Amino acid sequence: MKVTIDATPLLVRSAGVKSYLHHWIGALRETAGQHELETWPGIAPDWALNHERSPLPAGRTAAHLLRAALARYAGWSPRGADVFHVSNLTRGMARRGRTTATLHDLTCWLMPEHHARGNIAADHEFAERVLVRADAVVTISESTRRDALRVLRLKPSRVHTIYPGVGEAYFQKPGPEEGGKRYLLFTGAVEPRKNLDRLLEAWLALPRDYRREFELRIAGPAGWRSEATEARIRGAEGVRRLGYVPETELPGLFRRATVFVYPSLYEGFGLPVAQAMASGVPVVTSNVSSLPEVAGEAAEYVNPRSAMDLATALRRLLDDGGRRAALSAAGIERAERFRWRRSAEESWKLFAALAGAG
Repeated sequence: MKVTIDATPLLVRSAGVKSYLHHWIGALRETAGQHELETWPGIAPDWALNHERSPLPAGRTAAHLLRAALARYAGWSPRGADVFHVSNLTRGMARRGRTTATLHDLTCWLMPEHHARGNIAADHEFAERVLVRADAVVTISESTRRDALRVLRLKPSRVHTIYPGVGEAYFQKPGPEEGGKRYLLFTGAVEPRKNLDRLLEAWLALPRDYRREFELRIAGPAGWRSEATEARIRGAEGVRRLGYVPETELPGLFRRATVFVYPSLYEGFGLPVAQAMASGVPVVTSNVSSLPEVAGEAAEYVNPRSAMDLATALRRLLDDGGRRAALSAAGIERAERFRWRRSAEESWKLFAALAGAG
């Protein structure tokens, strides 16, 4: 069986989808066995993930993006592929073989106020051109699957949940504690859906002694409509803005944190929560969308619309070392279900079932 993966998202500046695709392709290569896997365009297996840079030279990147745009309307003819997995950038169906696609979330439908019009139009086109016609759609959580069935009215038998994984570096045991100020950590793009304004409000509502003992560190690129939030971050006491942190440095940043806080308004999965759990860091997160599904009993949950609820949870956890230790142990155990090898093996089973059905 031959499977072709549309790797177009690796060529553009991105965060979550690019990371997912990079690690998923790597795990598929490691577990391919007798099957054949190719990417379109061809990406070297040893390419190190960089969210800011394409793995191809500028000329080849531009040429491929043009071909991908044309294929959106002309359709695909992947050479000899039994299954073609299409991305939300290309948004084109294969003319031969079976077509699959991954649906990461439905925020453009459920929270359109948190997206640019261009992104909303692109996601709707992806749904109309690919998701409603694909032989199989992979969702990254049961929460996203339920949203897809309800909002897009996809046929349940065609929608399959396969959890993404956490990189192996996050599962390494932490070394000895380093010096320096203890900190709470948030990772992710600075954009309205991540709810950082309410996190800042909760942070500043804590008694000042907490801001003397701890820092709040915010890691991640500036996203859509981030200017006002970035200004608030710069002016907030005890907050350190780290900006974009390379993938290789993130596991250490997680492991050294006292608490990981993630008050997002909606997530298709919430990979940073799984990364924090694998790192043994106690988690405070929202009680909405996929986040309770991912963290289970290994997190403190808050109403993300309430800064006081968030402040209370942070204070309670910072004051209770025993509770932090319990959440740390529970998180490490919980994160074991989110391994890339398992994700790849389940993906190969789906591809084989589709190819055999042809």
